[in-house]
Amino acid sequence: MRPGALNAASVRPGRAPRGREGAGARGAHWPRRRGPGQAGGRTWSERVRRRRRGRRHGPGPAGTSRRLVSARAARPGPSQHAKPEKDGDKVSEMPLPQKKRWESMAKGLVLGALFTSFLLLLYSYAVPPLHTGLASARTPEGTAPCSPAPGEPETVTPANGSAAGCQPRRDIVFMKTHKTASSTLLNILFRFGQKHGLKFAFPNGRNDFDYPAFFARSLVQDYRPGACFNIICNHMRFHYEEVRGLVPPNATFITVLRDPARLFESSFHYFGSVVPFTWKLSSQDKLAEFLQDPDRYYDPNGYNAHYLRNLLFFDLGYDSGLDPGSPQVQEHILEVERRFHLVLLQEYFDESLVLLKDLLCWELEDVLYFKLNARRDPAGPRLSGELYRRATAWNVLDARLYRHFNASFWRKVEAFGRERMAREVATLRRANERMRRICIDGGRAVDAAAIQDSAMQPWQPLGAKSILGYNLKKSIGRRHAQLCRRMLTPEIQYLMDLGVNLWVTKLWKFIRDFLQW
Repeated sequence: MRPGALNAASVRPGRAPRGREGAGARGAHWPRRRGPGQAGGRTWSERVRRRRRGRRHGPGPAGTSRRLVSARAARPGPSQHAKPEKDGDKVSEMPLPQKKRWESMAKGLVLGALFTSFLLLLYSYAVPPLHTGLASARTPEGTAPCSPAPGEPETVTPANGSAAGCQPRRDIVFMKTHKTASSTLLNILFRFGQKHGLKFAFPNGRNDFDYPAFFARSLVQDYRPGACFNIICNHMRFHYEEVRGLVPPNATFITVLRDPARLFESSFHYFGSVVPFTWKLSSQDKLAEFLQDPDRYYDPNGYNAHYLRNLLFFDLGYDSGLDPGSPQVQEHILEVERRFHLVLLQEYFDESLVLLKDLLCWELEDVLYFKLNARRDPAGPRLSGELYRRATAWNVLDARLYRHFNASFWRKVEAFGRERMAREVATLRRANERMRRICIDGGRAVDAAAIQDSAMQPWQPLGAKSILGYNLKKSIGRRHAQLCRRMLTPEIQYLMDLGVNLWVTKLWKFIRDFLQW
């Protein structure tokens, strides 16, 4: 054997040659072409490099490395699924279990966000702030009350029509009570204020002043110390001192009451689903079951309990759980009489509007109305004689309040003149009937499902579509088009038209619609 030459048969594939000759031959090259007695046409170092490359990158062109990689590729294992193979341009998709896991996480995040929003809404919508007491609700002293408007008299014209050539009153506080046709009266005030460019004190973020907490000036949208307003009319729990500081000294205070038994019936049907202690009632006629033994179910400290006992007393800022024999009851009633220039009655709404028109020195058009936020007639019978008596006894504080102002109301009617009252009521009803023919498609209120324009859709109680609304006629003359639309617009939509920030109310509506109440 020549020095520097190797017998190809003596070298096993994959091993370096041994000995001094092998060491000296590491730099030698295998013949490029296959010849007699030779194992291949590549150098030894080239074959090693090719073998290593095959182990890293996959099957080699030939030899042991190809067989080794092919054997590995044939073994089943997770690597076949974990890494995409690049046989071409095709890359494997995300495995199905991993895809489902991501979808579940996304759904969980969405539901979690909705649930968190729901909890925040309930907190802001229903939980009163810390200042629930009368003393803590007062604005710090030093805030000067509003000054009278230039040229405004300091006293209110009596409701007897004796002041000829009176000036229209524009500074008004309407204490909006629940379930007393107050939404209809609210529409009248909205229209008057919008017509004359008056300044409203509106809530911030919602359609009430953080009810059932006591009213505070800080709850007014864009309030600044010393700010003065013409009209305050949204739902609140009345606080006289706080309200008085927002209007001129000669502002007119009005409110409206209703027969307490009828009010209780309406409130029970409207708010019952959000008063948890009513959930224990099992019979089909829950109202009758409750009135059979109200003390068994009623919890004075329960959530939203104020809706189901002496609601008028509560709205006016007094303790609805007072002992009926307490002298405070009569004191509170007399205080209401001193503070309010006119107390309207829902059962005599037209007569009340005639007195209001005379008191405020308004025009007939200013007090035209359509009945808003009215409940569809219940399927079952109304309160019977015995249930009516029980409902009145259960709301005894409201009953005493109502009896007092029912008597004072008719004294005002006597002072106004019964014949004159009859004439003006007839005139008002004819004007309302004329507007009904001009404005309302079909001439009557319809169920919520039949309302065609969402802008005319009234707010509905939880779990029901019991509040009626209207369809506006499509062809109305230019003279009446604006008035018709304003007279038919529900409270929430009218507030938005007036620029009120209602983000809490809108969020609550979105969640209610999402849950398909």
